Amino acid sequence: MSLAVLVLLFVTLQRAGELVLARANTSGLLKRGGIEMGASHYPVMVALHASWLAALWFFGWDTQVNLWLLVAYGLLQAFRIWILATLGRRWTTRIIIVPGETLVTGGPYRLLRHPNYLLVLLEVPLLPMVFGLPWLALLFGLLNAAMLAWRIRIEEGALSELRGIQQR
Repeated sequence: MSLAVLVLLFVTLQRAGELVLARANTSGLLKRGGIEMGASHYPVMVALHASWLAALWFFGWDTQVNLWLLVAYGLLQAFRIWILATLGRRWTTRIIIVPGETLVTGGPYRLLRHPNYLLVLLEVPLLPMVFGLPWLALLFGLLNAAMLAWRIRIEEGALSELRGIQQR
């Protein structure tokens, strides 16, 4: 099995595991009174990320892997673990606010407002570059940036609404 296939298997299994974790955390947040915001954008985001992964498999499975860029991608995954550990049961792929809960301000959130979005902004174009696919990096990098701009607007609105609820 080639290194490219091993990397793609890792990323695919990682994403599948994240979806399982997100589903469990979403369920827990909703049981605690959480309210999902901006659900209409979620299928678009899922389609974008599924297309990204499918394109990587289609075009990248038999390519040479750039080891330096793979190391950079690995460092981003360490950043992902820090984010997940900081958010714990609050991490999900959806935007859910729980009235009465405060914002997380520890870990990477003490340095950045949206560290998870920075991570995704970097890794979506980086992984195609690992496989020497700059046109795929550009295409999905731009699409993902547009998706994140949309999502951050939704999340900021939800957080503003949460602050309004907390002040009442």
